[in-house]
Amino acid sequence: MTAPVFVVDRLDAHGGPFVLDGPEGRHAVSVKRLEPGEEVVLTDGAGRHATGEVTGTEGKDRLLVRLAPVTEEPEPSPRITVVQALPKGDRGELAVEMMTEVGVDAIVPWQAARCITQWRGERGAKALGKWRGTAREAGKQSRRVRFPRVADAASTKQVAALLADADFAAVLHSDFDHPGAPLATAELPAEGDIVLVVGPEGGVAADELALFLEAGAGAYVLGRSVLRTSTAGTAAAALVLGRTGRWS
Repeated sequence: MTAPVFVVDRLDAHGGPFVLDGPEGRHAVSVKRLEPGEEVVLTDGAGRHATGEVTGTEGKDRLLVRLAPVTEEPEPSPRITVVQALPKGDRGELAVEMMTEVGVDAIVPWQAARCITQWRGERGAKALGKWRGTAREAGKQSRRVRFPRVADAASTKQVAALLADADFAAVLHSDFDHPGAPLATAELPAEGDIVLVVGPEGGVAADELALFLEAGAGAYVLGRSVLRTSTAGTAAAALVLGRTGRWS
Protein backbone atom coordinates (compact mmCIF):
# COMPACT_ATOMS: atom_id res chain seq x y z
CA MET A 1 0.00 0.00 0.00
CA THR A 2 1.12 3.53 -0.73
CA ALA A 3 1.20 6.03 2.11
CA PRO A 4 -2.14 7.68 3.02
CA VAL A 5 -2.61 11.31 1.99
CA PHE A 6 -3.82 14.08 4.30
CA VAL A 7 -4.63 17.67 3.41
CA VAL A 8 -3.13 20.63 5.27
CA ASP A 9 -3.38 24.37 4.76
CA ARG A 10 0.33 25.10 4.99
CA LEU A 11 3.65 23.24 4.82
CA ASP A 12 7.06 24.44 5.97
CA ALA A 13 9.38 24.15 2.98
CA HIS A 14 12.20 22.78 5.14
CA GLY A 15 10.19 20.01 6.77
CA GLY A 16 10.75 18.97 10.39
CA PRO A 17 8.31 18.24 13.26
CA PHE A 18 4.65 18.70 12.35
CA VAL A 19 1.36 18.21 14.18
CA LEU A 20 -1.57 17.04 12.08
CA ASP A 21 -4.72 17.97 13.99
CA GLY A 22 -8.36 18.85 13.36
CA PRO A 23 -10.52 16.53 11.22
CA GLU A 24 -7.50 15.21 9.32
CA GLY A 25 -5.66 14.43 12.53
CA ARG A 26 -8.73 12.73 13.98
CA HIS A 27 -9.04 10.58 10.87
CA ALA A 28 -5.37 9.63 11.01
CA VAL A 29 -5.42 8.75 14.73
CA SER A 30 -8.92 7.37 15.37
CA VAL A 31 -9.87 5.91 11.96
CA LYS A 32 -6.61 4.97 10.25
CA ARG A 33 -4.99 4.24 13.64
CA LEU A 34 -1.55 5.15 12.36
CA GLU A 35 1.36 4.15 14.54
CA PRO A 36 4.98 5.35 14.97
CA GLY A 37 7.18 4.39 12.05
CA GLU A 38 4.39 4.47 9.44
CA GLU A 39 4.65 6.81 6.46
CA VAL A 40 2.20 9.54 5.46
CA VAL A 41 2.00 12.21 2.77
CA LEU A 42 0.80 15.71 3.56
CA THR A 43 -0.32 18.01 0.75
CA ASP A 44 -2.04 21.32 0.15
CA GLY A 45 -3.93 19.74 -2.77
CA ALA A 46 -2.26 22.13 -5.21
CA GLY A 47 0.92 20.15 -5.83
CA ARG A 48 3.03 21.00 -2.76
CA HIS A 49 3.60 17.90 -0.64
CA ALA A 50 5.96 16.21 1.79
CA THR A 51 6.41 12.65 2.97
CA GLY A 52 6.64 12.10 6.68
CA GLU A 53 7.17 9.47 9.35
CA VAL A 54 4.74 9.17 12.23
CA THR A 55 6.51 9.70 15.55
CA GLY A 56 3.52 9.47 17.88
CA THR A 57 0.01 10.62 18.76
CA GLU A 58 -1.62 12.91 21.30
CA GLY A 59 -5.18 12.18 22.31
CA LYS A 60 -7.64 11.17 19.61
CA ASP A 61 -6.95 13.87 17.02
CA ARG A 62 -3.27 14.85 16.97
CA LEU A 63 -0.74 12.97 14.85
CA LEU A 64 2.93 13.79 15.38
CA VAL A 65 4.98 13.61 12.20
CA ARG A 66 8.57 14.23 11.15
CA LEU A 67 8.40 15.68 7.63
CA ALA A 68 10.94 15.64 4.82
CA PRO A 69 11.48 18.88 2.85
CA VAL A 70 8.54 19.95 0.70
CA THR A 71 8.54 19.18 -3.01
CA GLU A 72 6.13 20.36 -5.71
CA GLU A 73 4.56 18.22 -8.39
CA PRO A 74 4.72 20.05 -11.72
CA GLU A 75 1.57 21.01 -13.61
CA PRO A 76 0.51 18.12 -15.86
CA SER A 77 0.68 18.49 -19.62
CA PRO A 78 -1.49 18.43 -21.54
CA ARG A 79 -4.03 19.69 -19.03
CA ILE A 80 -7.42 17.96 -19.21
CA THR A 81 -10.67 19.73 -18.34
CA VAL A 82 -14.07 18.04 -18.42
CA VAL A 83 -17.19 20.17 -18.79
CA GLN A 84 -19.84 18.07 -17.08
CA ALA A 85 -23.55 18.68 -17.66
CA LEU A 86 -25.46 18.38 -14.40
CA PRO A 87 -26.73 14.80 -13.87
CA LYS A 88 -29.71 13.83 -11.75
CA GLY A 89 -29.40 12.93 -8.08
CA ASP A 90 -26.01 11.92 -6.74
CA ARG A 91 -24.66 10.92 -10.16
CA GLY A 92 -22.82 14.24 -10.33
CA GLU A 93 -20.77 13.35 -7.29
CA LEU A 94 -20.14 9.89 -8.76
CA ALA A 95 -18.86 11.51 -11.96
CA VAL A 96 -16.56 13.83 -10.01
CA GLU A 97 -15.24 10.95 -7.93
CA MET A 98 -14.38 8.81 -10.95
CA MET A 99 -12.88 11.66 -12.98
CA THR A 100 -10.70 12.61 -10.02
CA GLU A 101 -9.48 9.04 -9.65
CA VAL A 102 -8.46 8.73 -13.31
CA GLY A 103 -6.57 12.03 -13.28
CA VAL A 104 -8.71 14.89 -14.66
CA ASP A 105 -7.23 18.30 -13.86
CA ALA A 106 -10.34 20.49 -13.82
CA ILE A 107 -14.11 19.96 -13.79
CA VAL A 108 -16.61 22.56 -14.95
CA PRO A 109 -20.28 22.02 -14.01
CA TRP A 110 -22.51 23.00 -16.92
CA GLN A 111 -26.17 24.01 -16.75
CA ALA A 112 -27.12 22.66 -20.18
CA ALA A 113 -30.51 23.36 -21.73
CA ARG A 114 -31.69 19.76 -21.34
CA CYS A 115 -30.49 19.30 -17.76
CA ILE A 116 -33.31 18.25 -15.44
CA THR A 117 -31.25 19.25 -12.41
CA GLN A 118 -31.13 22.99 -11.77
CA TRP A 119 -28.50 24.70 -9.61
CA ARG A 120 -30.13 27.83 -8.24
CA GLY A 121 -29.51 29.80 -5.07
CA GLU A 122 -28.75 27.89 -1.88
CA ARG A 123 -29.39 24.53 -3.55
CA GLY A 124 -26.80 25.28 -6.23
CA ALA A 125 -24.22 26.39 -3.67
CA LYS A 126 -24.79 23.24 -1.64
CA ALA A 127 -24.45 21.00 -4.71
CA LEU A 128 -21.25 22.75 -5.79
CA GLY A 129 -19.86 22.29 -2.30
CA LYS A 130 -20.58 18.56 -2.53
CA TRP A 131 -18.76 18.33 -5.86
CA ARG A 132 -15.74 20.10 -4.41
CA GLY A 133 -15.75 17.97 -1.28
CA THR A 134 -15.98 14.85 -3.41
CA ALA A 135 -12.99 15.94 -5.49
CA ARG A 136 -10.97 16.52 -2.33
CA GLU A 137 -11.81 13.14 -0.80
CA ALA A 138 -11.33 11.26 -4.07
CA GLY A 139 -8.00 13.04 -4.52
CA LYS A 140 -6.85 11.77 -1.14
CA GLN A 141 -8.18 8.27 -1.77
CA SER A 142 -6.38 8.02 -5.12
CA ARG A 143 -3.15 9.35 -3.57
CA ARG A 144 -3.08 12.55 -5.61
CA VAL A 145 -1.25 15.63 -4.37
CA ARG A 146 -2.74 17.96 -6.99
CA PHE A 147 -6.53 17.78 -6.82
CA PRO A 148 -8.79 18.78 -9.70
CA ARG A 149 -10.25 22.26 -9.52
CA VAL A 150 -14.05 22.28 -9.57
CA ALA A 151 -15.10 25.59 -11.09
CA ASP A 152 -18.31 27.53 -10.54
CA ALA A 153 -21.23 26.39 -12.70
CA ALA A 154 -20.85 27.68 -16.25
CA SER A 155 -23.38 28.88 -18.78
CA THR A 156 -23.35 27.68 -22.38
CA LYS A 157 -21.68 30.91 -23.52
CA GLN A 158 -18.97 30.49 -20.86
CA VAL A 159 -18.36 26.91 -22.02
CA ALA A 160 -18.04 28.14 -25.61
CA ALA A 161 -15.40 30.67 -24.52
CA LEU A 162 -13.50 27.89 -22.74
CA LEU A 163 -13.57 25.77 -25.91
CA ALA A 164 -12.33 28.67 -28.02
CA ASP A 165 -9.21 28.98 -25.84
CA ALA A 166 -8.42 25.24 -25.84
CA ASP A 167 -5.71 23.57 -27.89
CA PHE A 168 -8.12 20.68 -28.49
CA ALA A 169 -11.85 20.71 -27.78
CA ALA A 170 -14.30 17.83 -28.12
CA VAL A 171 -18.04 17.59 -27.61
CA LEU A 172 -19.06 14.00 -26.90
CA HIS A 173 -22.11 13.93 -29.10
CA SER A 174 -23.51 12.22 -32.14
CA ASP A 175 -26.81 12.14 -34.00
CA PHE A 176 -28.02 11.67 -37.56
CA ASP A 177 -27.42 15.32 -38.46
CA HIS A 178 -24.03 15.61 -36.74
CA PRO A 179 -22.20 12.27 -36.75
CA GLY A 180 -19.20 12.26 -34.47
CA ALA A 181 -15.66 11.17 -35.28
CA PRO A 182 -13.96 8.57 -33.05
CA LEU A 183 -12.15 10.24 -30.16
CA ALA A 184 -9.75 7.29 -30.24
CA THR A 185 -8.31 8.50 -33.56
CA ALA A 186 -8.39 12.28 -32.99
CA GLU A 187 -5.10 14.16 -33.28
CA LEU A 188 -4.29 15.31 -29.76
CA PRO A 189 -1.77 17.98 -28.72
CA ALA A 190 1.30 16.99 -26.71
CA GLU A 191 0.84 20.00 -24.44
CA GLY A 192 -1.61 22.79 -23.73
CA ASP A 193 -5.28 22.47 -22.81
CA ILE A 194 -7.69 19.71 -23.77
CA VAL A 195 -11.37 20.34 -23.04
CA LEU A 196 -14.00 17.58 -23.21
CA VAL A 197 -17.70 18.42 -23.06
CA VAL A 198 -20.15 15.86 -21.69
CA GLY A 199 -23.80 16.61 -22.39
CA PRO A 200 -26.85 15.73 -20.28
CA GLU A 201 -28.90 12.54 -20.58
CA GLY A 202 -31.10 14.19 -23.21
CA GLY A 203 -28.10 15.13 -25.32
CA VAL A 204 -26.60 18.45 -26.36
CA ALA A 205 -29.23 20.77 -27.85
CA ALA A 206 -28.83 21.78 -31.49
CA ASP A 207 -28.17 25.46 -30.71
CA GLU A 208 -25.61 24.52 -28.03
CA LEU A 209 -23.80 22.20 -30.43
CA ALA A 210 -23.77 24.87 -33.13
CA LEU A 211 -22.25 27.37 -30.70
CA PHE A 212 -19.59 24.90 -29.59
CA LEU A 213 -18.66 23.94 -33.15
CA GLU A 214 -18.41 27.62 -34.04
CA ALA A 215 -16.02 28.05 -31.10
CA GLY A 216 -13.70 25.45 -32.62
CA ALA A 217 -14.79 22.20 -30.98
CA GLY A 218 -15.42 18.97 -32.85
CA ALA A 219 -18.13 16.36 -32.32
CA TYR A 220 -16.72 13.01 -31.19
CA VAL A 221 -17.92 9.61 -30.03
CA LEU A 222 -16.32 7.04 -27.74
CA GLY A 223 -17.63 3.94 -29.47
CA ARG A 224 -20.81 2.19 -30.52
CA SER A 225 -22.42 2.11 -27.10
CA VAL A 226 -24.12 5.09 -25.48
CA LEU A 227 -22.69 6.00 -22.08
CA ARG A 228 -24.53 7.80 -19.31
CA THR A 229 -23.49 11.37 -18.68
CA SER A 230 -22.02 10.35 -15.32
CA THR A 231 -19.60 7.85 -16.92
CA ALA A 232 -18.80 9.41 -20.31
CA GLY A 233 -16.37 11.98 -18.88
CA THR A 234 -14.38 9.31 -17.07
CA ALA A 235 -14.19 7.11 -20.17
CA ALA A 236 -13.15 10.00 -22.41
CA ALA A 237 -10.56 11.27 -19.94
CA ALA A 238 -9.05 7.80 -19.54
CA LEU A 239 -8.76 7.47 -23.32
CA VAL A 240 -7.06 10.86 -23.62
CA LEU A 241 -4.77 10.26 -20.64
CA GLY A 242 -3.56 7.04 -22.24
CA ARG A 243 -3.11 8.48 -25.71
CA THR A 244 -1.23 11.59 -24.58
CA GLY A 245 1.27 9.65 -22.44
CA ARG A 246 -0.07 10.96 -19.14
CA TRP A 247 -0.44 7.35 -17.99
CA SER A 248 2.96 6.24 -19.27
